[in-house]
Amino acid sequence: MSNIPETGRTPRVQIRLIVIQVLVFSLLLTLGGRLWYLQIRQGKEYTDEAKNNHVQQVVQPAVRGTILDARGVPLADNETRLVVSASRTELLKMKDDGKGVLTRLAGVLGMKPKDVMDKIRLCDSQTPQPCWNGSPFQPIPVTDEATTQQALQIRERAEDFPGITAEPTAVRRYTAPGGARTAQVLGYLSPVTDEEIEKAKDSDSPFLRSDMVGRSGLERTYDKALRGKAGVTRYEVDNLGRVLGEAESDPGRPGSTVVTSIDARVQAVAEYELHAAMKKVRGETDKITGRPYKADAGAVVVMESKTGRVVAMASQPDYDPNAWVGGISGKEYAKLTGKNSNYPLLNRAIQGQAPAGSIFKVVSASAAVRAGYPFDGSYNCSSSYSLGSRSFANFESKGHGPISLGEALKFSCNTVFYALGHKEWQRDGGLKPKKNAHDWFYRTAREFGLGSETGIDLPNEVKGRIPDRQWKQAFWEANKDAWCKQGKKGGSYVEQIAFESCLEGNQLKAFDSINYAIGQGDVLVTPVQMATAYAAISNGGTLFKPTIGKAVISPDGKKIEEIKPRPGGRLPVDAETISDLDKGLRSVVEPGGTAAWRFGGWPQDKIPMRAKTGTAQVYGKQTTSWFATYTDDFTIVMTISQGGTGSGASGPAVRNIYDALYGLDDAGNQDLKRALLPRPQAALPKIQPDGSIEAPVVKPYDPSAQEVDPDRQGEGEPQLAGPPPAWRD
Repeated sequence: MSNIPETGRTPRVQIRLIVIQVLVFSLLLTLGGRLWYLQIRQGKEYTDEAKNNHVQQVVQPAVRGTILDARGVPLADNETRLVVSASRTELLKMKDDGKGVLTRLAGVLGMKPKDVMDKIRLCDSQTPQPCWNGSPFQPIPVTDEATTQQALQIRERAEDFPGITAEPTAVRRYTAPGGARTAQVLGYLSPVTDEEIEKAKDSDSPFLRSDMVGRSGLERTYDKALRGKAGVTRYEVDNLGRVLGEAESDPGRPGSTVVTSIDARVQAVAEYELHAAMKKVRGETDKITGRPYKADAGAVVVMESKTGRVVAMASQPDYDPNAWVGGISGKEYAKLTGKNSNYPLLNRAIQGQAPAGSIFKVVSASAAVRAGYPFDGSYNCSSSYSLGSRSFANFESKGHGPISLGEALKFSCNTVFYALGHKEWQRDGGLKPKKNAHDWFYRTAREFGLGSETGIDLPNEVKGRIPDRQWKQAFWEANKDAWCKQGKKGGSYVEQIAFESCLEGNQLKAFDSINYAIGQGDVLVTPVQMATAYAAISNGGTLFKPTIGKAVISPDGKKIEEIKPRPGGRLPVDAETISDLDKGLRSVVEPGGTAAWRFGGWPQDKIPMRAKTGTAQVYGKQTTSWFATYTDDFTIVMTISQGGTGSGASGPAVRNIYDALYGLDDAGNQDLKRALLPRPQAALPKIQPDGSIEAPVVKPYDPSAQEVDPDRQGEGEPQLAGPPPAWRD
């Protein structure tokens, strides 16, 4: 038995109980304080965060605006299709990365599983088309041609197709009214990229992941207006995905309508005639090479002379822009971009470059006048022009004796311009240029708008080239090393040229200026540049920046933003010289002129015609055909690469376009009921009270029997996309 009394344990037990009570109280106090901090002090902040963690965003894409021709005919609009899309994010959560789902989907859609999987893979430098170049977080379209039965199968068996949707969606449509594709002018769409989203997030027009954006043509230039604004609705949901209520919504806004100066009827004629001219000339033999002409590419521009508005613009080869809708296939992409495609995506009216040939002579004649040579002076049109041991022949080696500059345009006399170019080169110091060299021939070309962009409202226009002394020096510095490596004295033609260029390629030599004076050598121009220059001669000297957009109209039709013609400068010659040029060009279509045989029966007294033929030589290729023309109303320039002479290849097609515009038959008799556009279209299409625009009927172009009434409005629906005209087969 212990000797310690019972009362000795009590103080220790009490102390322990007190300590435990203090600890428990402290823990309760700490927990209570923390609870107060979370629920009272920081309650609102954490409540908001909790809500944000349970907000789902639903995007309703905006309906893209319509692109209309000058009379209101849709060139690009939208149609509702059943679109089947796949969520890459959802598929990648599955063990097999969604391969099973996509295989089942392929069976429903009648596609190969590989084709479906290729559609949703992401594009990079190593991945060929088809692939997805948009955001990986948005639904990726697999097809926009699903049938109602296919869509019902997918929706009714949702458990077999997680991450797959089948919804009616507004899809872009390029209507090709009357067969006029207008492909390179309209351009095409593709999905927005993450880089574009990031770049535009702080702008006044940010992108959503569901947006489609214009990649070329008018779709790109007027993308902001056409795109509109997608509607976004945010819903509060619980952790099971059940909707608790609507958090907020941003209403959408459909895209605006863009009215263009394109006339679908004239566009159809221009496309047909360019195609027909190229096809015809391929059946003819090149007298120089003894082979059929290749006629591998071409372009034509129809422009209002007094405003610079583009009425038609065609480029060959062309393509169907509907190929891009819903994602382009690998086969179609290769067809448009492969080595054997001849690159139909190029708009050769603004991106095709070639020596101008004799249509450049209006520039050289103007330069000569500025240099002090009288327009009506006497200049020897000999059969050839000699420079040391070299001889530069006149076209077909014909001579006309002493003639004026106006007659030099009429007969397209090369030797007159050879001599003028040579003399000005000598006056400027030749190989040792003066510090104050005038360089009239080069300066005048630049002031005609050549060697720089015209400013047309289409993306990716090229500048062309005016090979003056500054260009020669820069070009030599960039290529000297390659020339010196390739060059060989006494070697092949190419090796000898490289050898000479290595030594003195920076010098502007006499033969450079001689060739340049007739639009040959290193000079490069585009069809739209030459159309702008000739339109300026027609209108008295104003160089307009060509425009295709004519107005932007809000979806409700209440706000109209007109796009006015844009003067870009003046020709560098006085009114008298412009008048002299006009008379000279008029004589080209009259008896004795180089284009007279193409304008037999033309009503010159009622509709004065002016023209200039051109045949440009390119080393290693057949000659390029140029034909530049204008009336008081319209300017038309056509070119066919490797197509032969200007009047021979392009002349008949240009004449046919004018006949369709003015309603003329072969004898020059005019029937205004058959005339497509006897005068430029000034007014905008009529807007209905609901904001819609009623479209007139457009019939396919029939060159043998055309019956089109330009005043016919609203009689039925316009002829839109469908079987292409027979000539496109």
